[in-house]
Amino acid sequence: MTFRIRKRRRIFVELICSQSRSSAVGTKGNSPVSNRLPAGAVDCEAKNMKENIYGLLAEFDTPTEMVEAANKIREAGYKKTDAFSPFPLHEIDEALGIKRSILPFLVLAGGVIGLLTGLGLTYFVHVYDYPIIVGGRPFFSLPSFIPPSFELTILFAAFTAVFGMILLNGLPQPYHPVFNVPRFALATREKFFLLIERRDEKFDYEETKSFMQSLNPQEVFDVEE
Repeated sequence: MTFRIRKRRRIFVELICSQSRSSAVGTKGNSPVSNRLPAGAVDCEAKNMKENIYGLLAEFDTPTEMVEAANKIREAGYKKTDAFSPFPLHEIDEALGIKRSILPFLVLAGGVIGLLTGLGLTYFVHVYDYPIIVGGRPFFSLPSFIPPSFELTILFAAFTAVFGMILLNGLPQPYHPVFNVPRFALATREKFFLLIERRDEKFDYEETKSFMQSLNPQEVFDVEE
């Protein structure tokens, strides 16, 4: 749904820009001046380009350079950021100010729900639905109910861990805008990348790009949506 809205907005902006260009050519005729876009059309083109980007991507050669740049990005107040590396970098979480995941708490909650489900199911079956005295034990015999309760605890916790990880990571995600940058293919081999998304409250195209260039990257790329 979000992709469709962005696509419709992009088409609308491109339509407005094309009308501005057509209007400019129609009023100036076939003179050489008519090939030049007026200031309004140029501003429209620039705004269209800025509106269509997902963010800005900086490339670094070493993990040390990327971590130092990430610290400066966090100190500058940017929050909608991401880092890409060929191997795990434990320092990058702290550098970007990434908070600990809530997944462990979700897994704990899933395990507790599984335990209560197991106890509730065995209690209902042996006390209310089909009570049978076995070996002189009471209807609710806790030691004999431990195995099914334990199994459901593990089952619910495992499902919560798997599906929680998938949802928290925004998966499945067959497409990501960073793949529009050809150099990003090196992120799996030898290069390191930092991303600042356009949806960040502090994001301003010119200022943010100038700031990222001041971090001494190899290059700063516009990430198109």
